[in-house]
Amino acid sequence: MWFWFALGSAVFAALTSILAKVGIEGVDSNLATAVRTVVIVAMAWGMVFLTHQQSGLSEISQKSWIFLVLSGLATGASWLCYFKALQMGDASKVVPVDKLSVVITILLAFIFLHEQFTVKSLLGCILIGAGTLLMVL
Repeated sequence: MWFWFALGSAVFAALTSILAKVGIEGVDSNLATAVRTVVIVAMAWGMVFLTHQQSGLSEISQKSWIFLVLSGLATGASWLCYFKALQMGDASKVVPVDKLSVVITILLAFIFLHEQFTVKSLLGCILIGAGTLLMVL
């Protein structure tokens, strides 16, 4: 089931890029990010209440709070950079560079989460990196 959610994520991320590129025209990238974030916050809390998960808020550990806040800060920084890049460059070039996050994530998962790094992982990282270079040059 995780695959279908991941595929949905990819499809919605693609739509995000195209819709944002059109929507950001003539709008400051930071303001556009703030508008987008308000929509996401409303949608996320809406899902929490719709699925009656709000009681779980008090059960979140201190460690989880710290890492969720740090993740939120990283997401915010990513979105600010992404919208600025999207405003300045072509979506067809910005998006492949943004997707280098796949390679960085695999490397960080190997280093910090001690996930397995295989020849297949290495080859995939090389191909994604090469593909990104090919698309932006």
